[in-house]
Amino acid sequence: MPVRRRGVPHFEDGGRLMARHTVDGVRRCLWCVVDALAIVVCFYVAATLRFDLDLGQSFSRPVTNCLILAVAAHLLIGTLWGPYAVGHVRGSYEEILDIAETALLWMVPLFFLVLAAPVDLGPRSLPVTGGALSVLAMFGARFVLRAVRTRAGVAKTSEGRRTLIFGAGEGGRQLVRALVRDPSAGLVPVAVLDDDPRKRRLRIDGVRILGNRNDLVAVAARTEAEVLAIAVPSAHSDMLNDLRRRADEAELEVLVLPPASEMLGGPKASDLRSLDVRDLLGRRPVELDLEAIAGSIRGHRILVTGAGGSIGSELCRQIAKFGPAKLFMLDRDESGLHGTQVSLTGQGLLDDDTVVLADIRDAERMQEVFELTRPDVVFHAAALKHLPLLEQYPMEAWKTNVVGTLNVLKAARAAGVEVFVNISTDKAANPSSVLGYSKRLTERLTAHEATQGGGRYVSVRFGNVLGSRGSVITAFTQQIEQGGPVTVTHPDVERYFMLIPEACQLVLQAAAIGADGRVMVLDMGEPMKIIDVAKTLIELSGRRDIDIVFTGLRLGEKMSEELFAPVEAVERSTHPLVNYVDVPDLPHAQVDGRTFADAQAAKSYMHLAAIEGVPTPHEGARA
Repeated sequence: MPVRRRGVPHFEDGGRLMARHTVDGVRRCLWCVVDALAIVVCFYVAATLRFDLDLGQSFSRPVTNCLILAVAAHLLIGTLWGPYAVGHVRGSYEEILDIAETALLWMVPLFFLVLAAPVDLGPRSLPVTGGALSVLAMFGARFVLRAVRTRAGVAKTSEGRRTLIFGAGEGGRQLVRALVRDPSAGLVPVAVLDDDPRKRRLRIDGVRILGNRNDLVAVAARTEAEVLAIAVPSAHSDMLNDLRRRADEAELEVLVLPPASEMLGGPKASDLRSLDVRDLLGRRPVELDLEAIAGSIRGHRILVTGAGGSIGSELCRQIAKFGPAKLFMLDRDESGLHGTQVSLTGQGLLDDDTVVLADIRDAERMQEVFELTRPDVVFHAAALKHLPLLEQYPMEAWKTNVVGTLNVLKAARAAGVEVFVNISTDKAANPSSVLGYSKRLTERLTAHEATQGGGRYVSVRFGNVLGSRGSVITAFTQQIEQGGPVTVTHPDVERYFMLIPEACQLVLQAAAIGADGRVMVLDMGEPMKIIDVAKTLIELSGRRDIDIVFTGLRLGEKMSEELFAPVEAVERSTHPLVNYVDVPDLPHAQVDGRTFADAQAAKSYMHLAAIEGVPTPHEGARA
C-alpha cells in the first residue's frame, strides 16, 4: 500500500478530485447548452411577437444572424468571466448575478451593432426584448431545478426527527435551508411557525408556514413533530419561556439558536443547542453607546481589581475589545488570574506585568501597585460577596470590602486616576445584611472621594449575576446532578438576575456616563422567584424525581431585594437602562485605622454607619 505523506494527496483522493472536476465540467457544458437553447427560443419568440405572429419574418435570416451573435457572445463571455467560469450553486444569488451581468455585457453592444451595422440584423428592439426574455428563461430553469432539488432534499432527510421551526425571519430561513441540505443533521423541517400574519402560507424551500405560536400544539400533533427549533437569535426570555411551556404541552424537545453574537456566519444546524436557564431568565438585547465606552477606554491604562472573579474576568474581556493602552489584572487568587489571562490571550504564562498578584487589604502593597501601573481608569470589583459567610464573619467583610476599598481609593487618588468605578450590589440599597452594610459603606466612601476634586469617582449597583461563582444557578445545578433535593429558602423569595456579559457591558456604559460621586443603578428588569428558577432547572435537566425543600430565610436575607432605598431619589441617566441616585458621603477618617473589640462590634458599626449615619466610638467601636 502506498505511503501517504503530509502535503502529498493520496492517489485515491487525487482520483476522486479528478472525477469531481470532470463531473463539474460536464455540468457546466450542459448549462451552456441549456442557456444557448434558451437564447434561441427567446429570440424567435421576441421576433414573433414583434412581427405580429408572422412566422416568415420571425424565422428570417436577419433574426437568425442576430441570435447567432447573441449565443456566441453569451457563451464566450460566460466561459471567460461569467457563470460557466466558476462552480456556482445552481440558483444561488451569485449565479443569478453572474448571468445578469453576462447578458448585459452582450445585450448593449449588440443593440448598438443592430443600429449601426450595414447589414440587416433584424428589428432594432430584438437584442433588448430577446435578451430580457433569455435572462428570465435562464433564471427560470435554475429556479425549477432548485425547487426540485429542495423537495428531493426534504424526502432524503425523512429519516431524521421531524422538526418545527419557529421564526420565519432571516435566521429561520437560513436554518430551514441548512437542515434541508444537511441530512446528517438528523432534523427534518416539517413546518414553520411565525407570529407575523403576513407570512402565513408562505413556503421556505418547500416547507410551509402553518401558523403562529398559538397553533404550536395543534401543528405539532398534525405533523407528528418531535422537536421545536427556535430560530430567533434575538428572542427575549419572555418569548422563550412561552414557547418552552407550549413545547412541554406538545411533548417536544426544544432547541434554540444562540444570540447572533455567538454564531459565526449564518445559522447552521450545528448552532442549535438545548435551552439553558440563561436563555429563560436573562436574554435581552442591550443597546450600548459604543462611542462613549470606547472614548473612556481606548488608549487608556486600565486596572481591574478582582480580575480573577466572575465579574472582574468578564470586565477584562469586554475592556480588551475597546483597545486600552494597557490592561492590568489584579487579584489575590493566582488560579483566577491564570484563568482570566488564558481567556484573554490563549496562554497563561503569568510572566508579564499586566498580571498583578496582590491583596487589597494590604494598603502598602496597593500604593506600590498603583505607583508602578499608573492607571487612568480603575474598575474595583474585588470583594467578598457570600452573604451567609459574612454574617458569620463580619470582620472579614470589614477588612476586605470596607478597608480594602479605602486602600484602593487612597492609592488611586495618589496615582492621579482619572476615573474610578466601584462595583456595588443591590444589597447596598436599604441594607439588612453584613454584605449590604459593607457595600453601602463602599458607595459612601467612593462618594466622599468625589468631593476631594480631581478625577471622577462613581459606583455601579446591580443584582445577582447568572453563572457567577457561587450563584444560586451553580448550587441548584450541582444539587440536581447529585439527585436532589434542591434547597430554596422560601417559596416567595425573589431576586433580580442579569447575565454576566450584560452586567459588564452596562458597567462600562455607566462608567462612561456616570457623574462624579453618584451611584449608577442598572435596570435589572423584573425580579424572578427563586422557586421558579429551581423548577426551570429541574425541567431542563429532564429529571422528574427531584424534590424542592424549603430551608427558611437566612440571617440578613430579604424576601425581595431592592435596587433603591426608600429615601433615595431616582434620576434617569442618558442611557435607558441606567439610573442613578446620590448617597451621603462617608469621610475616610470614620474608617481609617478603626479597630473593634469583637466581630459583633464591627457588625454594629457597619450597620449604624450604613443605615443611620456615622456612630460615635462608644457605640460599639474603638478607634
